[in-house]
Amino acid sequence: MDTDSLMTFLVVGVILVAVDGFIIYRSGRRYLGDAYGDQGASSSMNRLVTVLFHLVVLGVLALLSVVDFGGNSVQTVVAKLGVMLLVLALAHAITIAVLTRIRENREIETVNARRSAAAAPPYHDQTRDSLVHDPVVAPVPGQEGRDPQVSPGIERREDRL
Repeated sequence: MDTDSLMTFLVVGVILVAVDGFIIYRSGRRYLGDAYGDQGASSSMNRLVTVLFHLVVLGVLALLSVVDFGGNSVQTVVAKLGVMLLVLALAHAITIAVLTRIRENREIETVNARRSAAAAPPYHDQTRDSLVHDPVVAPVPGQEGRDPQVSPGIERREDRL
């Protein structure tokens, strides 16, 4: 492969990688922004994924540029561009899968945080530094005259202190 063919392949390959990376970055920013709510965090995560995409695909482009496919220079450039497009499509699909996993994990964290906040105990005993739950006690049949808060064999909370 002569120098002109090599340079043509590298220039076209870098342009394809740059355009695809830009598309991933713009789309990923909005896609992750919905899940994070915080544009700073989603933008940082998106940048990390996009940089990884660029590094991997440009590395494959560099390695592919030194592989000899045989034939004349036009056939070699077309064959290398075909392989490069297939690698680019695979890298794009993997990047979308990574962004999807990041978004799903973030949404799960958000749901779990909301559940934890909703399930917070109604009372926190500062003197004992432990969570205290006041049980709901139904009257026992046949013992309607007794105090409903005290069952046989169970001490009152005040008696324990």
